[in-house]
Amino acid sequence: MNWLNKLFGAKEETSSNLAKARLQMVLTHDRSDISPGLLEKIKDDIVAVIAQHLAIDPDTVEVNLDQTANQSRLVAQIPLQPNSRR
Repeated sequence: MNWLNKLFGAKEETSSNLAKARLQMVLTHDRSDISPGLLEKIKDDIVAVIAQHLAIDPDTVEVNLDQTANQSRLVAQIPLQPNSRR
């Protein structure tokens, strides 16, 4: 399967790519004045509310800040489990 990734251009998770992603996250937090601790509290609140209505795995939820030239966005990736309605 590794040759398929190379053939179709799948991005490898190199240490430089990981460092770049971490730096972008730090810069986004600095520009938006939202600390990583506050972002974690927001994530916990989102998980608690969604879990009241849908079956989710809290360990798979990702909440990030995305920054463009003129706006910041709070982006949540929340995978739903099969038969997720409660």
